[in-house]
Amino acid sequence: MYGPIFRTSLVGEDLIVSLDAELNAHILKQEERGFQIWYPPSFMRVFGADNITSKIGVLHLHMRTLVLRLFGHQTIQSVLLHDVQRSARDELRSWLDRPDVEVRTAISRMIFGVTAKKLISHDDAASGGRLWECFHDWTSGLLSFPVPIPGTTFYKCMQGRKNVMKMLKQQLGERRNAAERETVDFFDLVIDELNKPNPMMDESTALDLLFMMLFGSHETTSMVLTVILKYLTDNRKALQELTEEHERILERRVDPDSDITWEEYKSMKFTSHVIHESLRLANIALVMFRKADQDVHTNGYTIPKGSKIMICPLASHLNMKVYENPSVFNPWRWKNIPEPVGASKDFMAFGGGLRLCAGADFSKMQMAMFLHYLVRNYRWKTVSGGIMVFYPGLQFPDGFHIQLLPKI
Repeated sequence: MYGPIFRTSLVGEDLIVSLDAELNAHILKQEERGFQIWYPPSFMRVFGADNITSKIGVLHLHMRTLVLRLFGHQTIQSVLLHDVQRSARDELRSWLDRPDVEVRTAISRMIFGVTAKKLISHDDAASGGRLWECFHDWTSGLLSFPVPIPGTTFYKCMQGRKNVMKMLKQQLGERRNAAERETVDFFDLVIDELNKPNPMMDESTALDLLFMMLFGSHETTSMVLTVILKYLTDNRKALQELTEEHERILERRVDPDSDITWEEYKSMKFTSHVIHESLRLANIALVMFRKADQDVHTNGYTIPKGSKIMICPLASHLNMKVYENPSVFNPWRWKNIPEPVGASKDFMAFGGGLRLCAGADFSKMQMAMFLHYLVRNYRWKTVSGGIMVFYPGLQFPDGFHIQLLPKI
């Protein structure tokens, strides 16, 4: 009705909404050179005032560097590739004994277990899943109406966050008083930082960063994997081609039971197509917010200094000028489209610019490993659910319940 760039009022704020791919890419590339990070107060209340999305300049770069020390390319290749495979194998075996598996919940627990061990050396399964349960309470109320009254979903959400932060603070305190360890996790990096004469982070900032890392690592990846399983269930041709790709990997091996190597992972071309197509359609990052530091002139418009802007990646992902039949799951389209190394104006599943998700490569590797062991050894049938809705964000209102069966 109003074109790709318009002004409106949302979340209690006067906003400029951009559905324009060129403008969106320009804004993200010009962060801290014309635009700065901004999020509504309601968002900051839920995610914490000290979380990484609120940081700018040198502090944001420093926090990002700490994250990449644990989830960068070298660590993924040498350590995480094997840890993720072991977790995927164990998780899928456990599904065989259950007549009904809610996919999103089960995958979320699995990924959280891997990440919690890497970040804070925490075995959540051994502790009864308490930390994951607190996160689950929090994420269940993220999109609820912000009324902090006992009994409401939002109140449960905020209590979940409070309990997570309490547990993380306690564990950090215990670690600071413990003896030195051989293995390094995020707590070790935080303690080193806090012990410096002039630390760039305080304890509150470090714990909020850890909170966001634990959340981001399992919440979005588990949703996309659930979406992938749903699409594969409905598209037997895609499932067949995916299965054949992974069977060819086994045929070339001397030992079919050995772990996937880095070279084998990078050879999974159709798997990558399936992942990117699902990321495009899932649109996990619904919106991003920025604020103009100066007047910006674009396409005949002037965005005044101080304006708050809401970027909508969904518009780029469903642009019919770029993607033919954009609402259709078609992984084969990526055979003719260069797959994004990071982000582009037409693909923003992991954000863009300075804020490109530091865990993007880790996330895609986890999805590929899970799919390898799934299609290699198992088949499944839908028990119930599986209906996707996009209001206000991607959801499975009734879950997606399957029964996993061994291949005959």
